[in-house]
Amino acid sequence: MNTLEKVLYVEDDPDIREIATLALGDIGGLTVKVCESGKQALKEVDAFGPQLILLDVMMPDMNGPETLQALHHQNSVRASTVVAFMTAKVHSDDLIKYREMGVNDVIAKPFDPMTLADELRSLWRRFNG
Repeated sequence: MNTLEKVLYVEDDPDIREIATLALGDIGGLTVKVCESGKQALKEVDAFGPQLILLDVMMPDMNGPETLQALHHQNSVRASTVVAFMTAKVHSDDLIKYREMGVNDVIAKPFDPMTLADELRSLWRRFNG
């Protein structure tokens, strides 16, 4: 599958979830599964089969890095799955740490709802072109 179609988005903030759902689904034409927590993502990821996983970094209970680690542990991240973190705090030290965890890229918050889907498609093509 050379085109990005399925995105799993994990975000604890209901307002941001709603904006991202509109940005990715209604505006971007992608099939989006939105989870409000890392625990929910762990339960639903395999049945959904995302091509790209977008994780908020700062979440209560289980943050983005912990969620990613758990997804790897349960073998839910395939070799072709692209993983991106979404965060308001983008520092070069963090980027290095995130890449070591297996994150392909970081999307900065606040994001532009009109271009988010295109940004994810571009990221997808970079790693699965």
